Amino acid sequence: MKVLILGAAGMIGRKLAARIAADGTVAGRPVSALHLADVTTPPVPAGLPGRVTAEAVDLASADAAARLLAGRPDLILHLAAVVSGEAETDFDKGYAVNLDGTRALLEAVSVAGDWRPRLVFASSLAVFGPPFPARIPDDFAPQPATSYGTQKLICELLINDYTRRGLIDGLSLRLPTICIRPGAPNRAASGFFSAILREPLAGLPADLPVPESTRHYFASPRSAVGFFLHAAALDTAGLDHRRALVMPGLSATVEEQIEALRAAAGDAAVARIRRSEDPLVARIVAGWGADYEASRARSLGFTAETAMDQIVAAHVEDELGGRIA
Repeated sequence: MKVLILGAAGMIGRKLAARIAADGTVAGRPVSALHLADVTTPPVPAGLPGRVTAEAVDLASADAAARLLAGRPDLILHLAAVVSGEAETDFDKGYAVNLDGTRALLEAVSVAGDWRPRLVFASSLAVFGPPFPARIPDDFAPQPATSYGTQKLICELLINDYTRRGLIDGLSLRLPTICIRPGAPNRAASGFFSAILREPLAGLPADLPVPESTRHYFASPRSAVGFFLHAAALDTAGLDHRRALVMPGLSATVEEQIEALRAAAGDAAVARIRRSEDPLVARIVAGWGADYEASRARSLGFTAETAMDQIVAAHVEDELGGRIA
């Protein structure tokens, strides 16, 4: 199994690379080569000595996709993207990276001939737009309310079509908001959902730009890694060309997040949250659904957390070594 991870310097990409390198296998097959690519050189994880390479590359640049695919990877994990908040404020960059880069990748596969890799694409629930039912079914019509969601939906349709034509074996995973994201905040509009837990757990202040009644849909980084590895091994024969799947997650309010923080770290941690209204963030978040059935994905064996306490506990265990500031 030869594996290529695009966007490997990002949070999920780093965790995926580390897991694959530690396991030495994907989908029950030994990994002979793991190549990591991003706009900055991704870190090389321990494990798979001599079989991991990394490089800095802009997927949207000329010939980058063809060069990245020269080794004909069996599995392509495509996480490279400009995130939601930045895609909304930098229109041209969002389309150049999120759409043009993906199109270049698909075209490079299509002209190679006699090769059909499994491609797992990191999509988003931002492909949906309001008005929403209380719980959104799998057959709810995509109608994005942001440029980011539009870019992701176009890529999903391309992946469906290239799969239908037999050029790739594609899957698009519509990810919940991943929480709690470790490390420094990124420019995603959803970033505060992690920050209001991550920073207080580390003894730092955090800003809350939306009301505590705001409800959203979450899964942990641990679950996100599981989604991609499960997708890599999935039997796709029965999916036809409908290859976009809503991933399972947990529907919870900001208030429920805060109470999970209180249960884990006490009132002192909760006191570190500062109420600070941000109209742009509030508008973007209002355009997202709050709960999803994810029935197709669940029937295919995808799983995620069922309580916010589990998400907090996963962060404390995986990122804080079991210790809270």
